[in-house]
Amino acid sequence: MNEENSALAETTEVFERRLRILEALLFASEKPLSLQQIAPYFDEQTDVAALLHELGARYAARGVNLVKRGEAWAFRTAEDLQYLLRREEQETRQPSRAAMETLAIIAYHQPTTRAEIEEIRGVSSGKGTLDLLMEAGWIRMRGRRRSPGRPVTYGTTEGFLDHFGLEALSDLPGLEELKGSGLLSSRLPADLQIPLPFDGQLREDEDPLDPDDVSGDDLDEG
Repeated sequence: MNEENSALAETTEVFERRLRILEALLFASEKPLSLQQIAPYFDEQTDVAALLHELGARYAARGVNLVKRGEAWAFRTAEDLQYLLRREEQETRQPSRAAMETLAIIAYHQPTTRAEIEEIRGVSSGKGTLDLLMEAGWIRMRGRRRSPGRPVTYGTTEGFLDHFGLEALSDLPGLEELKGSGLLSSRLPADLQIPLPFDGQLREDEDPLDPDDVSGDDLDEG
């Protein structure tokens, strides 16, 4: 019986140590961490998913919660306490209405090109708007559309999900809600589609980015 108790105590001690390691990793990281990024810090026998579940349960009622953003995990302020940070957020320079509307179109219509964004909005979208959104880490170049001119396609990032408190694109609010908030113009077409949860994979009508695209030397969409 003593041996069983000793083994149980050892197992509990190992689990708690692994839990502390996971907790430290997530607190120390500036960005959400995926299972693949967390796994190297543990042995092959460690069930990282189970650790995340347990850590999330322990923080469920605290001032910070463990949340999932896309395929990654991070500690974030509990939703009912986020109002305490509003003053800081208001002091931060907010993106322009054009940038936010462009971001919303990309989120709901990705993968999309600059020309398609302009068609939906009904006005021209300067390259600077897309650059601003990429610098913020909210959108990325996905690939090139298999059409004349091979225009660049854009999509959202896990940084976008994290900033707006979404686990997946399927958690995006309805279009009518966005229009009612004033974020989107009422002129947007009724058939604008909400995408499937983002998986990061190129679609059948997309080619991989060209080498020059990575350095930003060739972003002309024709």
